[in-house]
Amino acid sequence: MQPRPASTLALLRESNTGFEVLMLQRSHQAVFLPGFYVFPGGAVDEGDQHADLLPHLHGHDDTSASAMLNLDAGGLGYLTAAIRECFEEAGLLLAQDHDGHPLSAQHPAFNDARERLTGGELDLLALCREHRLRLPLDRLAYIDHWITPPGPPRRFDTRFFVAEAPSGQIARHDGEETIDHCWLSPQAALEEHRAGERLFGAPTLTVLRRLARYGTLTEALGSAARAKPQSFPTETWPARRNGEIVQLNPGQPAYQEARKLDPHGWGTANAEIEPGEWVQLAERVWRLTVPNPSVMTGPGTNTYLIEDPAGHLVIDPGPEHDEHLQRILDKTGGHLRYILATHTHGDHSPGIGPLRAATGAMTIGLAPPEDGLQDMTFTPDHRPVNGETIALEQTQVKILHTPGHASNHLCFLHEGEHMLFSGDHIMQGSTVVINPPDGDMKAYLDSLNCLLEEEIDWIAPGHGFLMGYPQMVVDYLVTHRLSRERKVIAALQKLGPAILENLVTEAYADADPSLHRIAARSLLAHLLKLEKDGRAQREENHWVWIA
Repeated sequence: MQPRPASTLALLRESNTGFEVLMLQRSHQAVFLPGFYVFPGGAVDEGDQHADLLPHLHGHDDTSASAMLNLDAGGLGYLTAAIRECFEEAGLLLAQDHDGHPLSAQHPAFNDARERLTGGELDLLALCREHRLRLPLDRLAYIDHWITPPGPPRRFDTRFFVAEAPSGQIARHDGEETIDHCWLSPQAALEEHRAGERLFGAPTLTVLRRLARYGTLTEALGSAARAKPQSFPTETWPARRNGEIVQLNPGQPAYQEARKLDPHGWGTANAEIEPGEWVQLAERVWRLTVPNPSVMTGPGTNTYLIEDPAGHLVIDPGPEHDEHLQRILDKTGGHLRYILATHTHGDHSPGIGPLRAATGAMTIGLAPPEDGLQDMTFTPDHRPVNGETIALEQTQVKILHTPGHASNHLCFLHEGEHMLFSGDHIMQGSTVVINPPDGDMKAYLDSLNCLLEEEIDWIAPGHGFLMGYPQMVVDYLVTHRLSRERKVIAALQKLGPAILENLVTEAYADADPSLHRIAARSLLAHLLKLEKDGRAQREENHWVWIA
């Protein structure tokens, strides 16, 4: 399904502490992002691109608008749709009268035009003709671009714009598609997101994070006007599968890795993980996957090798698998300087012992918790602290403590390649298991948010292919967890005091009942987080909402 063109407009206004942005809350019954806070926006309609609109437009024609959006044609429709959707959803009309003056709240267009436009009795051209309006398209700055990945029932190719809100007009949500609105500073919106107080989608968070860098409205608008939004690839890409060339679509697991490793599209990258085969990911970075596929490990556990003249570095040798370990020894000639463990689950660290015995390399990681459920054979030579670096001749690796999936979990950031070796903190194709008591949902979300402060271009997960757009990956994971937390809260408010088994049925009503036993562990992790947040408490075997 091809994504539908859409536009979103972030309106900014001055405040006592800088500036604020208008946010609308979508209806809880909405198919797309129910209950989320978004900028006004929606799909581009045929009428937004009507040729007769041209006399009513100022600042752009289709040629200049398309150039700004890096399109061959059709750019004008995105700009006009942003203005129309903002009027329909928020009641704010970025327009001028026939004398070139901004519209006041008393202009006749605010009598019933919004309702007629929303109801289909009026289109944008008729609105402009009826009230002799001019749309100042040059006041919209293009700030971001997002294409919905494959999977959701609706997909959009959305262009994000930013503009100053029209002075004197009053924002009003429509009461149907949007049920609330507020003006927030970008910093406050991000804080409320981290606290789980409001839900924002990954694209919205990306724009908010950019706006949060600026202290004044003038700085924000000026920076937005100079922004160069990232472009999302839409074309298929060739790759090899079982000796044949196949075409990968954006959103498929191997797509981003294939584009990185085969930028000319010659079909040399693999479309599937092949255990036992070394894959070169960067000039001196390699991946070798253990042949231990399963429901929990996907195609297998990834081992990473960083080559350096001062001695090589290996991350996560995996389980004690003789053939896999021998391949590491053959590739490195036994000249290992360091062996790193992201954590001590049984598919990641047991191979460290024999590899250390064969090479004498220093082992780095955090010892397993005293629960007897992890690899108790791992006793690291060095236990790093958060932010510590490993410096070799041509390599510098930053160590990040990222508890959540496991209390001793570490991620390793290759600072030269901006590549994060994420272990099981971020996995491809599935969410991470958070299993108390060692698994901690609050620590997991905090650790994910901390990654947003690092310079990361690529995520090299413990299972799966390379992943691009790391900030969006992190934003999606955080939002996914917070969305589930909302369902846990609703179940607790409805049923509490309630036992875990009853809460699972309610909070995971959208999941296959056969998965409820596993879901109960994630539910417990959410409840423990809410307990730490002071919003829930346990009374013997029952949970109670107290916020």
